[in-house]
Amino acid sequence: MKKIVFLPAALCAALMLVSFMPKDENISYEGKTAVVTTEKIGSKIRGYKSKTPVKVYIQKGKIKKVEALKNKETPEFFADAKAVLDKFIGADVKKVEKMNVDAVSGATFTSNALIENVKAGVKYYNEHK
Repeated sequence: MKKIVFLPAALCAALMLVSFMPKDENISYEGKTAVVTTEKIGSKIRGYKSKTPVKVYIQKGKIKKVEALKNKETPEFFADAKAVLDKFIGADVKKVEKMNVDAVSGATFTSNALIENVKAGVKYYNEHK
């Protein structure tokens, strides 16, 4: 004989709501590390030729890694501009938005766009974690 289990109505409603909630495409988790992708968050941030999205890896309130994503910037200039990403490693996420990071000379538009993408990603994380 099979047992029939009845769940309280409130629990059923809560489970249904959770299943219909939209997934946040901008933040994912790899273990205890939050990974914020700025492809949509920073969609209006542009370098010299194109958008310059990044992935920001955050653990225990600090930036662990920043990874540049696919873009259409000039490869030689982009390689130089990526140096700004290292400036954020170890930064406290509560202080990133106010950080003053200098752009790379000769790749100013691209490096400024990368800086703004990191800041936008961290701002999003702080508002949605």
